[in-house]
Amino acid sequence: MRLRRVLLATALMLTGAPGIGAPAAPAPAAVGDRIAAALSHRLFPLLSAIGADPAAVARLRARPGIAAMLADRAGRRTACGQDLTCIAQALVWTPAEAATLVGAIPTDAPAADDGAAAQAQREIDGVNVVLRTFGLGQVPRYPLIDGAGMIDPQETRARLQAAEWLTRTPRAGSAQALDGSVEFALALLDASDRTDAIAFDPLTGGLNAAAFRRAGTLDWKRWRYSALILTGVGPETPDMPLSPFGKYHVRLAAERFARGEMPFIIVTGGRAHPRATRFTEAEQMRTALIDRYGVPADAILVEPYARHTTTNLRNAARMLATLAAPAGMTALIVCNPGQSEMIASPAFAQRNLTELGYAPGRVGQRLSPTELEFQPASASLRVDPRDPLDP
Repeated sequence: MRLRRVLLATALMLTGAPGIGAPAAPAPAAVGDRIAAALSHRLFPLLSAIGADPAAVARLRARPGIAAMLADRAGRRTACGQDLTCIAQALVWTPAEAATLVGAIPTDAPAADDGAAAQAQREIDGVNVVLRTFGLGQVPRYPLIDGAGMIDPQETRARLQAAEWLTRTPRAGSAQALDGSVEFALALLDASDRTDAIAFDPLTGGLNAAAFRRAGTLDWKRWRYSALILTGVGPETPDMPLSPFGKYHVRLAAERFARGEMPFIIVTGGRAHPRATRFTEAEQMRTALIDRYGVPADAILVEPYARHTTTNLRNAARMLATLAAPAGMTALIVCNPGQSEMIASPAFAQRNLTELGYAPGRVGQRLSPTELEFQPASASLRVDPRDPLDP
């Protein structure tokens, strides 16, 4: 703790200018950072692609109003001096600044199904969520599992200082040439040890490798359903690998899979409950399916990111797309009666619209108290860093 105070005090005295008569320091060389690069491309693919291309940055700056807007943002940050909270707040995009940038994004930029402008808006909103939640202490939508948690002011200041230093240190392939906010947001997540969004990539390898190999030889016409989607119910007790409801879900899935109507079980659930748990729910469900019920490993797909029921379905839809399951083929959701009833309800449909902005698929017939049909939607492929732990 004493060392950290010394470092912070030193930061307040730094001016960045060489001493009188001292030779100018050479320009720092930009080095690659594997973690920062992966996180940047996962959370902010459009802004990262533009920011890493000098020609694309130059073209964007040449658009009406962009250079002046970016200069105003840089000036606002400079005016903060060494006030770290002020710097974090200065990097937040105002609605007018966001509108100016979004309006200048080329329409042919790589983006999701709803276009480059919508993708750019989501990414700017995502930057703001990270800055406010992990830098300025704003309470997240789900405070029990999201955000930075309860940390003391000294640690908050250390994370802000580290983010400020990292943002001013060149990184190869970064968006720093466009604006410092993206790099500051990435640094805040890294300083908070919340690089959850890339923790299990690539999903086509590791525990899923055997299932993906099998999918490449599959005759999908043989099957009634593309997959059984097994949703999570996270434990609330520390050091509990699988909740009581989770154990019930696993048995339901094993029994339903044994009827032979689908080639895969997608187990979906991340490291969400309780906060900072070391267990990934999907991995625990996979282990139980194999060890307790003898389900073949190449019939199980682990989706280890979802933190909510909304994203259980969204991420399962993404997994099916990655598998190249036929578009329009129906999947089967299996879960406990209470969760099943909730998924079928109008309230859940509205929750999807509120939190995701779309329905991750069409919830169809409820075949039994524990089974619902589900047809994935292509909108589920949209990257949304407004949930920076599972975009």
